[in-house]
Amino acid sequence: MAAKRLELTRELLPHARAVAMVVNPNYPGAESEMEEVEAAGRIIGLRTEKLTAGSEDEIDAAFATLAQRSVDAVMVGADGFLITRCNQIVALASRYKIPGIYPFVDFPEAGGLMSYGASLSDAYRQAGVYAGRILKGTKPAELPVQQPTKFDLFINLKAARALALTVPPMLIARAEQVIE
Repeated sequence: MAAKRLELTRELLPHARAVAMVVNPNYPGAESEMEEVEAAGRIIGLRTEKLTAGSEDEIDAAFATLAQRSVDAVMVGADGFLITRCNQIVALASRYKIPGIYPFVDFPEAGGLMSYGASLSDAYRQAGVYAGRILKGTKPAELPVQQPTKFDLFINLKAARALALTVPPMLIARAEQVIE
């Protein structure tokens, strides 16, 4: 997912040279997520930088660091702590005038630029199907682990205008929802 977010960033910002990724060092998946971004960055010719934030103060510090570095966009890791700090992160991206791409729709709904991730409505539906199967007697251990099959792209055009960005029509056409 992080690699796809990086590709979408490249599509939105074709002249971008560097993207920073904010990850929570306490999140077990942070290293593998960052490795995925670094590998994708090498393939598409984007320099990637890792910034860590495991507290609200560290989020503030990470964005202050971004303002001092030559990065064209910021991505945020798919960690529960960072997701719950959605409003803080979106406000900081806005203050520092840096385009952000996020893992969930909560971010563009809060004023962030763009998100791409597994469809939460589809995941909730699948959880309901599994709950029904368990209530009918299927043992949880007998249920297969399923990967997401539906992914959603959300774009906030108001945020794009605030950043003086023009979102390519092809990107808008692929969006599940465009927030005006």
